[in-house]
Amino acid sequence: MGLFTFKGGIHPNDGKKLSMDKEIVKLDPKSPLVFPLSQHIGAPAKPLVKKGDRVLVGQKIAEAGGFVSANIHSSVSGTVKGIETRLTPGGSRVNSIVIENDEKYEEVDFKANTKPLEELSREDIINIIKEAGIVGMGGAGFPTHVKLSPKNKDDIDRIIVNGAECEPYLTSDYRRMIETPEKIVKGLKIVVSLFDKAKGIIAIEDNKPDAIKILREMVKDEEKLEVAVLKTKYPQGAERQLIYAATGRYINCKMLPADAGCIVNNIDTIYSIYEAVYEGVPLFTRVVTVTGDSIADPKNFLVRLGTNHQELVDAAGGFKTEPAKIISGGPMMGKAMFSLDVPIVKGSSAILCLSRDAVAESEPTDCIKCGRCVSICPGRVIPSQLADMAEAGEIDKFVANNGMECCECGCCSFICPAKRHLTQTIAGTRKLVLANKKK
Repeated sequence: MGLFTFKGGIHPNDGKKLSMDKEIVKLDPKSPLVFPLSQHIGAPAKPLVKKGDRVLVGQKIAEAGGFVSANIHSSVSGTVKGIETRLTPGGSRVNSIVIENDEKYEEVDFKANTKPLEELSREDIINIIKEAGIVGMGGAGFPTHVKLSPKNKDDIDRIIVNGAECEPYLTSDYRRMIETPEKIVKGLKIVVSLFDKAKGIIAIEDNKPDAIKILREMVKDEEKLEVAVLKTKYPQGAERQLIYAATGRYINCKMLPADAGCIVNNIDTIYSIYEAVYEGVPLFTRVVTVTGDSIADPKNFLVRLGTNHQELVDAAGGFKTEPAKIISGGPMMGKAMFSLDVPIVKGSSAILCLSRDAVAESEPTDCIKCGRCVSICPGRVIPSQLADMAEAGEIDKFVANNGMECCECGCCSFICPAKRHLTQTIAGTRKLVLANKKK
């Protein structure tokens, strides 16, 4: 049987060998720690603490500011220094709770669940997930309790765990699958239990044979769970492409995964669901890959949220060569950073440090009409034309030509021999269209 995949896509150098064999290492932070109140899609969280308050590990320090929002918990014990405007990995400045770490790591009383899963109601489980502040940890940061509460829950029949990790250099999800597969499976079973017709699919690219073997063995006797092996190709892990590859179902920009009977969760999100439901532990840690050819000793760290990026780089041996570019996340969809003085947040997957800035070195030229961007576009649009329309300010024409179907994966910019900034140009216009709709 052929491998599951989608039309289009590219095969960039994946860079995963730098860190894929590095076991997850626990990293305790120094001080202070910074907790942005906006590290999820939706309304900012509302602070529950004030300057001078003492907090414990796992204590809720900010509560969801609306239905689409998420709680935030302290990852250390210590004293609140204040609520200040701080820089985030994405480059924005937002209100943040700053905590002085006392390095005692005194915890709240985490109450592990002693009931069998079958005795927990749907409402019980979703409330636990909501209280734990769990969000999509692949970067989007959509509150998980909202995702698990679709309008027509009876239509959901597929729960897909995104183990593709198609973004180059990233290996945090791979290490989770290798080191804690039983918790991934239990976390998936929790989500599957919320929907009467649902079956669970752990979707993994075929460049991760160890993870495939381990998880297949773990689900071999599970009637409702399976492992789907995907063709290694970028952006195999993008939500629309993943759904198509795993189920053959198509969604467009006007649809949600739930419209195709699917819910998609990241590996670390599923792990966090396990921790919340079974162990009573809210989300205050995550795995972060620190890698790139400028890093002395690439590693995967279990990091407490709020930890400064510089501390992770130092713990990975610092720079062996001066980086020309530092990215939060992967090279295709990550955000370039101008400072390491920013905190790890729920959506932080990696710190990538590269000795060359290939984008800055390339001077864009005129389109040569080669059609390569069209042949690899997973959204099945014409990126070169959409970029022309965007540059000309032809917004209506941009929308009419399916500009909103772009998933901003970066494939077109990567493949373009003229080195045009296609993705960035299209993405800017997409944001403008969405902003106008909100008005």
